[in-house]
Amino acid sequence: MRPFDRQRILLGVTGGIASYKAAWLARLLTQAGAEVDVVLTRAASEFIGAITFEALTGRPVHTALIAPGHALDHIKLARAAQLVVVAPATADFLARAVGGHADDLLSACLLATSAPALLVPAMNDRMWAHPQVRRNADAAREIGYHVLDPDNGALAVGEGSGPGRMPEPETIVAYCARLLEPPTVLEGRSIVVTAGPTREPLDPVRFLSNRSSGKMGVAIAAAAWRRGADVTLIAGPLDVATPPGLRIITVETTSQMRDAVSQALPGAAALVMAAAPADFTAALPASTKIKKADAGDALALVRTDDILATTRESRPASCVTVGFALETGDARVEARRKLVDKGLDFIVANDALEDGAGFGVDTNRVTIVHADGREEQLPLQSKTQVADQILDRVEVLLHGR
Repeated sequence: MRPFDRQRILLGVTGGIASYKAAWLARLLTQAGAEVDVVLTRAASEFIGAITFEALTGRPVHTALIAPGHALDHIKLARAAQLVVVAPATADFLARAVGGHADDLLSACLLATSAPALLVPAMNDRMWAHPQVRRNADAAREIGYHVLDPDNGALAVGEGSGPGRMPEPETIVAYCARLLEPPTVLEGRSIVVTAGPTREPLDPVRFLSNRSSGKMGVAIAAAAWRRGADVTLIAGPLDVATPPGLRIITVETTSQMRDAVSQALPGAAALVMAAAPADFTAALPASTKIKKADAGDALALVRTDDILATTRESRPASCVTVGFALETGDARVEARRKLVDKGLDFIVANDALEDGAGFGVDTNRVTIVHADGREEQLPLQSKTQVADQILDRVEVLLHGR
């Protein structure tokens, strides 16, 4: 899984109750293809055992700064790592990291590494609110460490909820991926992505929509953010969780999505229109529930606005614009028409009826049709892989603009 394949990650675990989450984090990083070296502090070993991490990573776990045969572990581990992650990072460890302490293996590794380091504080909300802890977090950022603020949520038993909870391992993995991703032309640039269906109200209890889950658009937004872009995700109702780091604008109707796209486009380096807006809306939505006997007269439909066409004037001249064409049958003919009519750089075409492609599944088989007439037929692959293929081509176009 990009960008983890064969990457060496040093995972430091300190002594907080959130250390149980670090086991799942180690598992996810390993499943993504990373080689994970776990370093446990003495306090962490009181909460979770080394054998757990060894079983999850398939690698030995490190605990001692000084031991026979391991005198240089802090140097070897630090040099080998492409990324250091400390999760959870207790208030005590945060203070010692800022102070440059090296009295245990983990803090010594942190001083000896030249790799980026991600610190993930987790503690009681009162501790996180303490002025000195906040100063330490700010100081860590000034040193050059990346600090992921705690979530607001349930704390240890009897402590209720509040800011201090360790973010979920999936969120930490996303931040790790962004730090591991090599620099790209997308870094720091504004990318607008649309995802999901829209819903057109027929009456207060019914709407007209389609089967889009939003998985393809969300995958593209996540991949663009991982590559360093500032991503605005404009999303209709989704069947998939939104990833961290994005600016998310939620909409319901096609007209709302059109307006959101128009407002987000100024300054955008790229627009990827992966949403599936409803093509029709009620001519006159009913203010009360439509009765069956009245349905024939009440369900008159009109076409919705074409978002790519109606927002064309809002695009910056250098904006790379990507459309999608989901059809039943040969989508390439319709894709070529849309490519010209909507002024696209390229369009992604696929067949909604093909097994393993289209709506609601985790894979897709697409054909990329370019403005110069070229066609690229990609194999069936995960939507995450398709997202990277699309962004690879966006990057090529951005290099020339």
